Amino acid sequence: MSHISGIYTLQELNEMDRPAFVAAVGVIFEKSPWVAESAWKKRPFPAIHSMFESMLEIVEQADEELQLALLRAHPDLGARLAMTEESTREQAGAGLDQLTKREFRYLDAMNRLYREKHGFPFIIAVKGRTKEAIMAFMRKRVAHSREAELKQALKEVGKIAGLRLDGLVQANGRLSTHVLDTASGRPASGMRVELWELEGDGMGAAADGIRQLKDIRLNEDGRCGEALLTGYLHTGTYELRFHAGDYFAGRDIGFLDVIPVRFTIKEPEAHYHVPLLVSPGGYSTYKGN
Repeated sequence: MSHISGIYTLQELNEMDRPAFVAAVGVIFEKSPWVAESAWKKRPFPAIHSMFESMLEIVEQADEELQLALLRAHPDLGARLAMTEESTREQAGAGLDQLTKREFRYLDAMNRLYREKHGFPFIIAVKGRTKEAIMAFMRKRVAHSREAELKQALKEVGKIAGLRLDGLVQANGRLSTHVLDTASGRPASGMRVELWELEGDGMGAAADGIRQLKDIRLNEDGRCGEALLTGYLHTGTYELRFHAGDYFAGRDIGFLDVIPVRFTIKEPEAHYHVPLLVSPGGYSTYKGN
C-alpha cells in the first residue's frame, strides 16, 4: 500500500482487511478500537464522511456500558500521566502542558469534582481553544445533569474523532467565497471577511464554543485566494461575516454594516462556494459552484 505522510485514501481504507483498518483509523476514538472493528464490517464506504457517520452511529447505538468505557478512556485535562500520542498533542496545543501550579491545582480539583458527580472525565475538543476558555467550560458544565453531560461528552468525543480523522485521510473538500460590488460592477477588492464556526446550539455570539477560523481581505478579484477551508471539512454550522460598511465607507452611500451569512456543512468532502452580490443598500447570496 502506498500513501503520503500517513494519509489514507478512501480506496485504500475500503480495501484493507480488518487488522489494517483498525490500525489505520482505530485511534480516532481514544483506546476504543471496537468502533473501527464494527465499522469495518460495513465497507465499502462511498465517501469518507459516510465511514465517519457510520462510526458515530456505532457509538450512539452502543449500550451505556460501552459508551462509558469510551468516555473513561479519555485522560483528565492537564493530567500529568502517560497519555496516547493523540491526546498529548491535542492538550499541548491548548497549552495544558504548561499550566502554572495554581492552574494545575484548579484543573485537578475541577476534574475530580466533575468525575465524582458524573462518573466519567470532563471531555472537550480542545483544538482552537485556550486553557482559560476550557476552564470556563468546566465551570459551566460541572453544574449540568449527568444525562445532559453524557450526551455532551459523547458529542465532544465525536468532534475529537473528526479532528483526528482529518489528519489521516485524503479528502478534497473546500470552502470559498467571491464578492461582487454590483454598484460599481467590479469585484469587492479588499473587503474584510471573517469565518466563524458555530458550535453548541448554533445561536450566534451567545452559543457555546463559537470561534473564529479566518480573518482575511479579498484579493483584486474579490476572492479569498486560497480556500478558506480545505481537506476533510467538519460538519456543522458556520458563518461568513462580510464587512460591507468598511468597504463602502467614504462614499456617503453606505447603509449596510456587517453582513452575516450562516450556512451548514453536511458533506465534508464537497466544495462549498458562498458568493455575495452587494451594493450599499442591499445584498444577495446563494450556494455557488
